[in-house]
Amino acid sequence: MKMKKPEFGFGVHLMLDGYGCDPEVLQDINVIYNFLDEYPQEMEMTKIMPPYVFRYNGTVPEDWGISGFVLIAESHISIHTFPEKRYLSLDMFSCKPFDTDKAVAAVKERFRIQKCEINVLDRGQEFPNTIEDSTHVVRMDRVLRQRSR
Repeated sequence: MKMKKPEFGFGVHLMLDGYGCDPEVLQDINVIYNFLDEYPQEMEMTKIMPPYVFRYNGTVPEDWGISGFVLIAESHISIHTFPEKRYLSLDMFSCKPFDTDKAVAAVKERFRIQKCEINVLDRGQEFPNTIEDSTHVVRMDRVLRQRSR
């Protein structure tokens, strides 16, 4: 599942839903903070702010958990945990390619995930990575519009 930056496109977005996680880990605000603080460097990304992590207590008692977010120069990493449900939701989005298999393995190990759903998207498919590519995309778009008239 290792993603290479496409010729066109903005970046790779990994979405992971983890089930059967260790509830002790999911409720530990320090574990969440440390993950968000340390993992950008493991991804060879550039953290541009300290993580923002907080405990959430909503109107449904069993929906409490920890949510966190860290901005990286390449985009962001976010996580939401639900200890009572042994569930977490995680997003990693980056305009710089990263090894999604390695990221999944690290998250599964850190949060002791038993089962997970994984989705990987190439976002911004029409985002040209160079001026030359931009020119080509605009020309192709004009040709297609003229043909459809």
